[in-house]
Amino acid sequence: MSDPMSLLRTSPPPAQAVELARWLLSSGDELRPLRLGLRDALTAHGLVAAGDGLGDRVILVATELASNALRHASPPAVVRLLRGDGEFFLDVADRDPAGAPRLADVHRAGVGGRGLHIARTLSRDLCWYATDTTKHVWASFPVTPDGAQP
Repeated sequence: MSDPMSLLRTSPPPAQAVELARWLLSSGDELRPLRLGLRDALTAHGLVAAGDGLGDRVILVATELASNALRHASPPAVVRLLRGDGEFFLDVADRDPAGAPRLADVHRAGVGGRGLHIARTLSRDLCWYATDTTKHVWASFPVTPDGAQP
């Protein structure tokens, strides 16, 4: 029997969200350049303030979601930074539209699988949706006038 809490809510990000940056990853070796590029993009687009901690949380979520996409689906993974009204989004796509993301049982020692729990804890919302060819897992974060998290 499936635990209903093990599934994430199914929904695309808001249609009016605008893409600000995109990264294509074929291997784990590209996670470091993703983190560096994402930090630059977050600052350049005024989504986070320097040193407020939100940028570090966003980068950790991006790393977890991108790692999952590379580990559980066929590369490449596509990471997009999107801006909406008062919030921004990380959208990570992979080529496994049938593989619904599930929150692992974190009570079992040594099994790993905590990435989605981390992402859900550090973001405002964590959702997913599928198209005919891709699965997307996305996280949202608030934007305030000075980039700090409320």
